[in-house]
Amino acid sequence: MLSAIKNSFQPLVINTKQYGDTRWWLGMLLVVVLAGASVALSKLPIMQSAQFSSLTIGIVLGIIVGNSVFAHIATRTDVGVDYAKSILLKAGVILFGFRITFAQVAGVGWHGLLTDIVMLLGTFILAVQLGKRVFKLDEQTTILIGAGSSICGAAAVMATEPVIKAQAHKVSVAVATVVVFGTLSMFAYPIMLEYMGLSEHAYGIFVGSTIHEVAQVVAAGTAVSANAADTAVIEKMLRVMMLAPFLVGLSFWQSKKHANINAQGGEQKAGITIPWFAVLFIVASGIHSLSVIPQGGTNAIVWFDNILLTIAMVALGLRTHVGAIRQAGIKPLLLAGCLFLFLTLGGFAINVGIAQLF
Repeated sequence: MLSAIKNSFQPLVINTKQYGDTRWWLGMLLVVVLAGASVALSKLPIMQSAQFSSLTIGIVLGIIVGNSVFAHIATRTDVGVDYAKSILLKAGVILFGFRITFAQVAGVGWHGLLTDIVMLLGTFILAVQLGKRVFKLDEQTTILIGAGSSICGAAAVMATEPVIKAQAHKVSVAVATVVVFGTLSMFAYPIMLEYMGLSEHAYGIFVGSTIHEVAQVVAAGTAVSANAADTAVIEKMLRVMMLAPFLVGLSFWQSKKHANINAQGGEQKAGITIPWFAVLFIVASGIHSLSVIPQGGTNAIVWFDNILLTIAMVALGLRTHVGAIRQAGIKPLLLAGCLFLFLTLGGFAINVGIAQLF
């Protein structure tokens, strides 16, 4: 048991010797500069109207630089880039908890809670089944696309990456599907409302429980009314909070599967690795719920968290090769498209059905 706990904390241990490494400083300087450019670009009116966050711009900018000039400086910046892609990513996921309070979660009631649970499990299970059985995708790509579609878009994809130790190009493919179909949802949902027969409150629950990104949820809700937007964001935050138990469950599932494989091969069983950054995510939410930090301090933390996640996205993009994305082909988009249809049509049916129970 003690060894399992030790192994769980091992990914969070920082090697202080790397701070004296020029490759660390130059790598950090590179990702910080590109992240700053991403944040600046996200402030442009055209980017704001399209709801392109600094995270989305960051990975695109990272991929552009990563497939051009980065190849010539990779040996001088690799330590800092990899640090940003791992440690700063975990820190960003932890601080993401300061966007949520338990009171917000309680505000949507059992109706919203049950809807989110059903949508999360239904979407992820469907992703695994379709990805492996129908589209014959590798497990990492399938899990990443399933996580992004079922929970909270790019943030969920990035948080899942260290748990399953996914390759950078697979993470980029999964994030791309979130951008494509989440953006489509953002524009389609307000148009669909006329034919749904939902109240503003019910529409908000539907939006929050089925659209990928928080920013996309805000846009789809605001297009109808402020009341719909408020309900949608709260429902979405409840869905975001499920990220931590999802990661813990995913870690147990992965450990059990690998243990069975090792047992069949006559090897020693692998220990369970608990993603403690996911647990600390819940702790951060609890601290935020107690209101012990002034609102100005919370706003500063959320701002800093957005910077950390943008830096991590840039680092991820730098480590992504376009050739590997091309090799993935059309199948990841087809899987994400099927999940989009389930979230939209199946999600509507599930929302209406659960609403009738309450």
